[in-house]
Amino acid sequence: MEMTGAQILMEGLAREGVERVFGYAGATICPIADALREDPNMDYTLVRTEQNAGHMASGYARVTGKTGVCIVTSGPGATNLITGVATAYMDSIPLVAVTGQVPSNLLGRDIFQEVDITGAVTPFTKHCYLVKDAAQLPVVLKEAFHIASTGRPGPVLIDIPVDVQEQLVTGVTFPEEVRIRGYNPSVRGNDKQISNVAAAIGMAQKPVICAGGGVFLAHAEEELRTFAESTGIPVVTTMMGLSLLPTEHPLNMGMIGAHGNNTANKALVKSDLLIMIGTRVADRAIVSPDEIQKRMANIHIDVDPAEIGKNMQSTLPLVGNAKVILQQLMERGAKADCGEWRESLQDLRRTNLGRGYPTKDGYVFPGRLLRLLGERLREDAAVCVDVGQNQIWACKHLRLNGARFLTSGGLGTMGYAIPCAVGVKTADPQRQVVAVCGDGSFQMSMNELAAVKAGGFDLKILLFRNGVLGLVNQIQSKEPYHGPFGVRLEGDPDFAAVAAAYGIPSLTLRDEARVEETLDRFLAKEGPCLLIAEVSPAWKTTD
Repeated sequence: MEMTGAQILMEGLAREGVERVFGYAGATICPIADALREDPNMDYTLVRTEQNAGHMASGYARVTGKTGVCIVTSGPGATNLITGVATAYMDSIPLVAVTGQVPSNLLGRDIFQEVDITGAVTPFTKHCYLVKDAAQLPVVLKEAFHIASTGRPGPVLIDIPVDVQEQLVTGVTFPEEVRIRGYNPSVRGNDKQISNVAAAIGMAQKPVICAGGGVFLAHAEEELRTFAESTGIPVVTTMMGLSLLPTEHPLNMGMIGAHGNNTANKALVKSDLLIMIGTRVADRAIVSPDEIQKRMANIHIDVDPAEIGKNMQSTLPLVGNAKVILQQLMERGAKADCGEWRESLQDLRRTNLGRGYPTKDGYVFPGRLLRLLGERLREDAAVCVDVGQNQIWACKHLRLNGARFLTSGGLGTMGYAIPCAVGVKTADPQRQVVAVCGDGSFQMSMNELAAVKAGGFDLKILLFRNGVLGLVNQIQSKEPYHGPFGVRLEGDPDFAAVAAAYGIPSLTLRDEARVEETLDRFLAKEGPCLLIAEVSPAWKTTD
């Protein structure tokens, strides 16, 4: 068999089950683009800026459980992709990024559109490859997908010079399996430690489960729910763990942290045993880890041993896959006697969920709008949320009774929601998908309305317009700062006109009395639609 490097890449992707790639062409990626064109089994989505190729691949990966793939050219194409790669790394999303590169004999000479992309992304990828011989590509691809999708998932970058893409290779063989010396992630929890954890749970009177995004990554949603229900232990989540349980599930106490609700935070600080599953003890989730570890014993279950003890010392560490470990604990019959504790939290949770909302003439309050939106979502829906006040409001108020919540949690990347939503739609065109944005974050990716139009996606976009970078404005309004500066979005476009330019209809909402009627019209529209909700710039995420 004789194949070019580009053809080897396409065949290797097919063997890994890849059916869709996201990208933006350029001179040093043309041989791969040509091979992609000739492959009838590979679909391609053209992004409008390379960063969004990473975000689209991320959204695709998160709802399919597969590794997302993006392909861009060298130089500025590769550097534009960096934020997409870093976003995936911080949230542990399996991603393989392929970048074109200048001819291998000219590397290091600073020629047109040359950049050391492997050096640039090394701090926030699981691994990088610079391929100098096309014969290496079958093994490189097999390793890349294995690394990206196993253990703690994350991005892997493959940099391929243009001459390597064109290189002819004879006798091409593709490996069926891969073994990488020194890379053997733990899956099953240590049996003795499983017994110790089960015993600790049995002795606790006020246990609480803190579930993070690692539960999704391990595909352990059902195991978490079954474990919580069989033990009766209340559950709190990090931002990345939102939607693991329905909002109104009797054991779901909501999101913890600086932007969490008081039921979840009370459960955290009053507990006598904290069971962390697939969470890295991030600063926005557990604000004072030193105080938490003084107050209670904690169990930390994570597939990445580097996370255990990094931000908070663990009483009982347990390394392995969350799905497997939860199964092991249920096999041991782990039980908890915490009925009184659970009921006290449930009373407080009901009060939180039944709260009222402020009103102001000419505006709609985001909390009420999101609550009513959530009540109208299908159980298979996906809600892709941007970063800023819109993110915090969505975390606090959006009812998720089956819908999947997707956002950029670790890096906090503005502009994530729309390309993520496009990625979800390419994976499942029939799925109900809503993107939630602020007027600042919307402008960071509104060029991807072209991808929405080109794909014919029935994507709904909710835009909160308050004329400021809301969360920064909120932070600057408190000491030690002297007031907001550089946050007014002067010169904003007419968002309805922008949407119309892409052939997308829009609705504008500024009256609380019309929220339900407008939401019904918005969701019932055939095809994409933009809903612009007028929000007071004075409102804070704490309101």
